[in-house]
Amino acid sequence: MDQAPGSPQEPQGTSGLPGCYRHPDRETGVRCTRCERPICPECMVSASVGFQCPTCVREGSGTGHAPAANQPRTIAGGAVAADPRLITKILIGLNVAVFVLVSVKPELVSELFLVGGAAYLPWGVASGEWYRLVTSMFLHEEIWHIAFNMLGLWWLGGPLEAALGRVRYVALYLISGLAGSALTYLIASPLQPSLGASGAVFGLMGATAVLMRRLDYDMRPVLALLALNMLFTFTWSGIAWEAHVGGLVAGIAVAYGLVHAPRERRALVQWGTCGLVLLLVLGTVIVRSAQLS
Repeated sequence: MDQAPGSPQEPQGTSGLPGCYRHPDRETGVRCTRCERPICPECMVSASVGFQCPTCVREGSGTGHAPAANQPRTIAGGAVAADPRLITKILIGLNVAVFVLVSVKPELVSELFLVGGAAYLPWGVASGEWYRLVTSMFLHEEIWHIAFNMLGLWWLGGPLEAALGRVRYVALYLISGLAGSALTYLIASPLQPSLGASGAVFGLMGATAVLMRRLDYDMRPVLALLALNMLFTFTWSGIAWEAHVGGLVAGIAVAYGLVHAPRERRALVQWGTCGLVLLLVLGTVIVRSAQLS
């Protein structure tokens, strides 16, 4: 049975914030504008003012079914999915599948990783193999490498997928990964190979910070996580810091457009932001290829 707003049995988190009425283990500072029950990002349904919970949306028409205009939407305007981690599971599955494939056929690594090439090598991005900007995002050689990246994808991806919706989440992930590849291609040596999902994962990390700020959550945990990861990025050897920085910056930019877009121009601002970042990525690749040719 649902508890009444302000009930003394309302679940409380360790930080003092209430727990979502449908997911008590998720602390939140946002409440439904109709019933005032606490709701997490997965349960937020955009309303003309603030957010409503799924229960109030269903009851809005008095028939138990919400009218088309009141169908549950995420904070970014995406459709609320039955499985809020489906795309995250698929992305992890793709990374693991590629890892197994290159374990069986190691010769594929040289055909998939990111490298400049052109005058320095007879193959590479500058020689027209642009697909490497994408394939390198799903490529790992060491078990610890894919383990760290997939753990980060699982922890960060699920909440973001629930908050943004599947289509916007996919756009965030791919653009962040491409931005990491593009900055590596621009700055790193044309002979330096690069691989891994770190650029995309760092994009999710930046997007998490933007979302938490938008929801007025405590920023200290995510800022500490960012600081720790940036410390590892610049102190551990063998890490392509360019991919981390490129993915992080792109993730922040895309997420800002997704969660701060005004309701009346939501699609224009959201997809315009994604398009602008993608154009910058493509422009970077074109300029660098001209330099190396």
